[in-house]
Amino acid sequence: MKKHINISNAKGIVMAPPSKSYAHRILICAALSNEEVEISNIELSNDVTATLNCLRVLGTSYEYDLENKCIKLFKSTPLNEELKSLESGSTLRFMIPLSIVKQNCVTFTGTKRLMERGLGIYEEIFDNQGIKYLKTDTSIKISGALKPGYFKVLGNVSSQFISGLLFSLPLLKEDSIIEIIPPIESIDYILLTIDVLNRFGVTVINDLKNNKLYVKGNQKYLPVSTSVEGDYSNAAFLDAFNYLDGSVLVKGLNSSSLQGDKAYIDYFKILKENEMPTIDISNTIDLGPILFVMAALNNGAKFTGTARLKIKESDRVKCVCDELSKFGVDYEIGDNYCIIKKSNLHKPNVFIDSHNDHRLVMAFTVMLSRFGGEILGVEAVNKSFPSFFDIVRQLGIEVQDE
Repeated sequence: MKKHINISNAKGIVMAPPSKSYAHRILICAALSNEEVEISNIELSNDVTATLNCLRVLGTSYEYDLENKCIKLFKSTPLNEELKSLESGSTLRFMIPLSIVKQNCVTFTGTKRLMERGLGIYEEIFDNQGIKYLKTDTSIKISGALKPGYFKVLGNVSSQFISGLLFSLPLLKEDSIIEIIPPIESIDYILLTIDVLNRFGVTVINDLKNNKLYVKGNQKYLPVSTSVEGDYSNAAFLDAFNYLDGSVLVKGLNSSSLQGDKAYIDYFKILKENEMPTIDISNTIDLGPILFVMAALNNGAKFTGTARLKIKESDRVKCVCDELSKFGVDYEIGDNYCIIKKSNLHKPNVFIDSHNDHRLVMAFTVMLSRFGGEILGVEAVNKSFPSFFDIVRQLGIEVQDE
């Protein structure tokens, strides 16, 4: 599916979409209380739906009120079914350790790209604990039970593995320790997980200054009804229009949020006001696509800490740069950096390919609002922000279905 974006400016007031990162975590903790819980301000993106479907297999059903964006979770009978992760890395990495607390034999399925993104950290834990697993291009079958103990986890692969353990270890009978081998990247996501755990009555002793987390066993999750705060990660795409002669006010964001991606506010200003700045995005890796685009639209930039972009929904370094080249952008890619050079930009004479990556769709919609053109594979936005095109149309961006 493709859309044509006409040259147009965005103006208006919109609400930030609900945070997908918080939604995953809140839903999991609410389900683990084993009681009825209501969560407000939640949108059923494909990724969030994947987590809900896995929770349903493990014994938590739900009812969703679309009009009010509210969901009710309640205990149900576990199902003898595969846990379908679809394309959601968060779902797969959060749910794997949790599933082998509740059951001893499970099968997760997902897209080939999802499985390519790697599960090496869990596979090492499985080997150490005698847990059997069989991995294919689109599935992983796990047999065994997670045991408490001492876990050493690399800190520069994905914080989602650490969060997955943090959800699960409090349910085990004995205490556990997670040692994170530095460098620790995306540390804000770990803090976000701890914040949600605390909200549901689960204690994690944070000793990250010494690269350790202490988790007591035999803890209980409390049934807490709560709300999902606005999402800085996706708000960045809406706020970006303000740097293209737009006038957009994004409401519903928590100024004291723990979301690391709120750093986009400072990054956008740096890219606008400086010539070829250097920005480390190792702790805000999901901002990569929109930051690359904003660098191209302004004065260029060097981005460091980019290695993990290669194992996202697409190889976001190569794919974003390939599409930027269609606008005339010169670039340089290294193992852990990417330079977007200040270039003479022009309208692309071929369509922009999303590479089935939601963040590329949104980033290049912003860029095409300046030059006009077509983007292919726009349905990828359903992964995280299904209302994206409704909102940008509301703001005055001219989007035509093709």
